Amino acid sequence: MKTDQLGIRTSQASRRHFLGSAIALAGVVTLPPWILYTGETSEIPSARKPKKEKSNRYKIAVCDWMILKRQKAGAFSLASEIGADGLEVDMGSLGDRPTFDNKLLDPVERKRFMQESQKYNIEICSIAMSGFYAQSFAERETVSIMVRDTINTMVMMHVNMAFLPLGVKGDLLQHPELRPAIVERLKMAGMMAEAAAVTIGIETSLDAAAEAQLLVEVASPAIKSYFNVANALQHGRDLIQELKTLGKDRICQIHCTDEDGVWLENNTRLNMQEVKKALDEMGWSGWLVLERSRDARNPQDVKGNFGANVKYLKSVFQ
Repeated sequence: MKTDQLGIRTSQASRRHFLGSAIALAGVVTLPPWILYTGETSEIPSARKPKKEKSNRYKIAVCDWMILKRQKAGAFSLASEIGADGLEVDMGSLGDRPTFDNKLLDPVERKRFMQESQKYNIEICSIAMSGFYAQSFAERETVSIMVRDTINTMVMMHVNMAFLPLGVKGDLLQHPELRPAIVERLKMAGMMAEAAAVTIGIETSLDAAAEAQLLVEVASPAIKSYFNVANALQHGRDLIQELKTLGKDRICQIHCTDEDGVWLENNTRLNMQEVKKALDEMGWSGWLVLERSRDARNPQDVKGNFGANVKYLKSVFQ
């Protein structure tokens, strides 16, 4: 046992038996990306290679579902018009299906998305399981299939980050009784992600210290915090302290927006310069992903809202 900077005790117990059962249950692909493409003649060589990352320490992305282009190849051209560096691509709607309505498992569609990504120089920063905003990660019977499909999509698209919101039905403040099931399922997801060398970032309603403890319970280096600025502000928490409490190594990506109402530059309760200062001091770098902060007077103006917010974040972070 050892203790981290928060005084949380961690266990070094072996999880090999769990890894075997999780992979057997879900059938996750564990081969390197280039092996996955063997025999797929519909792929083209230039689409197989990961894009060269831009040099900025902080890069700005938008969510495809929030710019009204969920799993649509046109999201890349729109993200380019908005001025973003990248795109968070959703796995598709869920509803009552056993898994996501995911077009990217089709090699033709996948090839098209990768070509559009390269054409507009828009990186795919992460793959999102946004269906869990409304669905229960703790209770859906086919969660292992959904995680498997997401990880396979990530491997084939050369994307190493996934977004998993625990959502309303997995809100651990409102439903603490679900914690054991959520922890066990996150352990399963973590083992699958470790096998594929990818990371899953979770968004919870917990404060930073409690979320850090949750990550300790899950005990997987492949499960990290996908920090949401709006969550801290909505719960009246000290945003800067929350970032520092979680720390550089626990935060994988950040949804860097507040609730809808005003653009980021007009948000009086969010000091983005202080956010940057804190992240600089922490030594953190990575993707800042725009989700909301739309002008309430004109929420459907995708280019206007997201264009203004991208421009503002770039003025602060780049």
